[in-house]
Amino acid sequence: MRVVAKFGGTSLGSGDRIERAADSVANAVAAGHEIAVVASAMGSTTDDLLEDITFETNDEDRAEIVSMGERTSVRMLKAALAVRDIDAVFLEPGHPDWPVITNEVGEVDIEETRRRAAALADRLDGVVPIVTGFLAEDHAGNVTTLGRGGSDTTAVMLGNYMNADEVVIVTDVEGVMTGDPRVVEGARNVGRITVDELRNLSFRGAEVVAPSALSYKDENLVVRVVHYQHGDLLRGGTQIEGQFESLIDMRETPLACLTVAGRAIRNRPGILSELADALREDSINIDAVASGMDSVTFYVDVDVAERAEALLHERVVSDEALSSVSVADPIAVIRVTGGELPNQSGVIQEIISPLAESGINIIDLITSATSVAVFVEWEDRESALRIVQQRFD
Repeated sequence: MRVVAKFGGTSLGSGDRIERAADSVANAVAAGHEIAVVASAMGSTTDDLLEDITFETNDEDRAEIVSMGERTSVRMLKAALAVRDIDAVFLEPGHPDWPVITNEVGEVDIEETRRRAAALADRLDGVVPIVTGFLAEDHAGNVTTLGRGGSDTTAVMLGNYMNADEVVIVTDVEGVMTGDPRVVEGARNVGRITVDELRNLSFRGAEVVAPSALSYKDENLVVRVVHYQHGDLLRGGTQIEGQFESLIDMRETPLACLTVAGRAIRNRPGILSELADALREDSINIDAVASGMDSVTFYVDVDVAERAEALLHERVVSDEALSSVSVADPIAVIRVTGGELPNQSGVIQEIISPLAESGINIIDLITSATSVAVFVEWEDRESALRIVQQRFD
């Protein structure tokens, strides 16, 4: 099996941890696996270096300075593997076999990086390359960087381009947890999670795998997150499944928009649950929810709108803090999904502006880390779909 193992800063944060990392690599090699390693800077070295740059500097010098953390890590890990009789070589920008290349605007040159990564994969037999994470090199030989979480990006990108079977992210957490174990009791490891689920969590505070890395994962590449204390690259942790799909989809059947207004919406705990429960108890599925300062809107199938209105009205008349319920239909929803949406500056504006210019009223807009849902009048659906498709296709 071919494995790309990425060791995060905490997993290389001391001599003992570097020894543990070297043991895990040596054990995998002894078991007959082809291993490539991506190493982050030890501990908080990169942050410390950035804090120490208190003077004016250009991008090239800044990149050279912050690269020192990763350059140290690969040398330490290579030395630890050498005493374990593992033939290892460290790769950093400037090395003739360096794989990660960026173009003139600082973006990954996919074609050249893919070519170099494939060449590196051809030389894996009996040799463990240790690659500096986070760093890249432009066509002029200057050091560049891949941004926050760049070591994760390096690992998954190389795993993809080197045709690896698996990428293992070695870090200081037990994979993806059901909750923050520092905050909630009984938090446990999630054995499997999809890229869409994880990316939504990542953009909302879960620091497990950098969101930018997941866009390089394809359907056939296994990505796992394991704790460095396990000392085993080939078992345990959380497996990340699937790949991002860019999709523009319009719901075939119309929705009804039910809005409940009242001052309780923003200052009474549990009111949203009470309203949703009223629909759930009658087996009415909620397609989407949007909330405001003094209102909450539920989108349901137009066929059940009357039942839903009656149920919500019962809650309104029994609660003096609620004012009224209204219904609008038919409504269409167009959803744009894609792993790269969060990285596209101004993407919301690029959806809204052409619709507005065409005189199409947007009833609602609901966003997540990987999708945008646009709600428009049913009669405008075909025109809106064409406009959105022109922008993204």
